[in-house]
Amino acid sequence: MPEEVLFKSESDQSRAEIASLLRRVADNLEDGEAITLKAGSESVTLEPPARPTFEVKAEREGPADAPGELSVEFELEWDEGGEGNEDGGGPLEIE
Repeated sequence: MPEEVLFKSESDQSRAEIASLLRRVADNLEDGEAITLKAGSESVTLEPPARPTFEVKAEREGPADAPGELSVEFELEWDEGGEGNEDGGGPLEIE
């Protein structure tokens, strides 16, 4: 299935700034509100269903024998017009 990027933003930010953005997403999810992403003149509004799939991934990219780049990705996923997806794993814990 082809992928269409609806919105993309990448910028260096402080940990506090990132936490504030994630907190806003969390608040909107908890309140059942849409999530609007904005950067410059671009924006997109998404309305996650009550039970989207939540994917968390930690990755290391680069050569096996040298320092690489680390990342953590948080992704919400659902079918357009759908009510979310089936639970595909055990409960996630973040410490």
